[in-house]
Amino acid sequence: MNNNYMGKAPFPGQPIYTPGQIPTPNQTTAPNYSATELPMEQSYIENILRLNRGKQVRVHMTFPDSNEFRDREFVGIIEQSGRDHIILSDPTTGKWFLLLMIYVDFITFDEKINYNPQFVPNT
Repeated sequence: MNNNYMGKAPFPGQPIYTPGQIPTPNQTTAPNYSATELPMEQSYIENILRLNRGKQVRVHMTFPDSNEFRDREFVGIIEQSGRDHIILSDPTTGKWFLLLMIYVDFITFDEKINYNPQFVPNT
């Protein structure tokens, strides 16, 4: 496998897939913590969103490569969040949105944000 493809030297590292074996992703999956089990000193957006699951938010996003949808606002209920995404549902339309964190500018809430001060590292 990949020993001398088109006269090129072998690619360094382990192959992702070997015939006859079940492929395993070489990415780690983010642990799924409940709102009360979030790890200490990890004040990340994904954890703050998890603490506020079920609340309505406005996610303001910019898509720099699009002229038609450059700046957008998505309104919905926080269903889930991960390292690279937010899942919102809009109960008025029945639509669900999978939004990529890379495009998020900021998020606004119409009510108090749940935030655990233990996430702030001791300095």
